[in-house]
Parts: sequence; structure tokens; C-alpha cells
Amino acid sequence: MALIETKEAARRLARAIASDLSLYNEEKIVEGITSDNLFELLKEELEEGRALFESRVTPELYRENYYDRAIIDILVRSKGHIDSKMW
Repeated sequence: MALIETKEAARRLARAIASDLSLYNEEKIVEGITSDNLFELLKEELEEGRALFESRVTPELYRENYYDRAIIDILVRSKGHIDSKMW
């Protein structure tokens, strides 16, 4: 499979991975936001997603932090309604 070479495709892939993480780990995400340990609870899942993203995009695009941005947008910002010490 060819590596993704465009910024838009890299963004879409990062957001798709983050969306899957959100879909399949909703309980952990709510617990992590409530307890302020989201990244500890999802460490394995986040690293697995990161490895997938890195394997599918060019090194230049990987360094652009699209994956990290998608994680913040989808796993954190979209859960702003959850009561937490984080906000």
C-alpha cells in the first residue's frame, strides 16, 4: 500500500483513527476526563493508533502532528460537556 502524501488525506486518516478510538473506548474516555487521567487510561490504544498513522503516512506528514491534533479535537474537545477538573 502506498503511503499517504497529501496533508488533507493525512488529516482524514488521523481523524478516522481518533474517531474509532472514541467510538470503541467511550467509557474509558469519560472516566479519563472525569478523573483527569485520560492519556494514562488510553495509553495503549493511543500508541496503537499512532503506530497505525505513522505506518500509513510519509515521514514528513507524520512530523506535522495531525494525529495529536485529531486526538485533542475528537477525544478531548468533543467531550467538553463532561464534568472535569480539566476545565
